[in-house]
Amino acid sequence: QVHLVESGGGLVQSGGSLRLSCTAYGRYLSSYTMAWFRQTPGKEREFIAAMAWASGKRYYAVAVEERFTIARDTTKTTMYLQMNSLEPEDTAVYYCAATSDGYSPDDRQYGLWGRGTQVTVSS
Repeated sequence: QVHLVESGGGLVQSGGSLRLSCTAYGRYLSSYTMAWFRQTPGKEREFIAAMAWASGKRYYAVAVEERFTIARDTTKTTMYLQMNSLEPEDTAVYYCAATSDGYSPDDRQYGLWGRGTQVTVSS
């Protein structure tokens, strides 16, 4: 079983940057697609970005593709989300997720989740 742990959240001013990390423990990730989602109170989880671990193919939500970059370090089984030009609307809890069923922006396809890390962007 893969165990996911996020880190790197915090408070940043509008226009600033943060880098989130998600480390996977317990299994090789070669057959997994890893993803980032975010959620604000009262709203559904929103897809942000994903990466097929073996190929490195990346997928982005339109809302963030010009500002966010997903990356991986295969030696550390760690996935990153570099977030630039942050806006107050990016404030949310950011979750790392994994699926062995291939890419999807639908959070229901992801059976493995981290506990989340809070990102707060002040105006």
